[in-house]
Amino acid sequence: MQSGAAVLYGAHQIFTKLAADRIGEGLGGLVVEGTAALTILLYLLFLKFFGKWNQTASASGVWFSVATGICVGIGTIFFFLLFQKGAPLSAAPVILAVGCAIMAIAGIVWFKEPPTWQRILGIGLSLAGLFLLRR
Repeated sequence: MQSGAAVLYGAHQIFTKLAADRIGEGLGGLVVEGTAALTILLYLLFLKFFGKWNQTASASGVWFSVATGICVGIGTIFFFLLFQKGAPLSAAPVILAVGCAIMAIAGIVWFKEPPTWQRILGIGLSLAGLFLLRR
């Protein structure tokens, strides 16, 4: 699953770059997120009718999911704007690496994950990548 997620999120940015000069950022973001919602709906229908329905929900789970959706929606618009302004595709991994650094720091600070030397090095390399590829 990790490889699949990595490949699909990489392809996500390639397709966003290809679309950016062909559609407005708001409409492009709506198409991206609407298609994502439809894909997830099809997955849920598959689970309901052919798989094992194991979907649960709580109020806090819904609210955190809403916050996630807001972040993804605004992030998608930002990527469209970035690519419309001529940013190279190589900017995407740098931005995502900084996101990884933020997640690693949050993991250490809020989720009490151990601050191993590998995590600390990964955070440092992510931030170094931002400075090396920012132009």
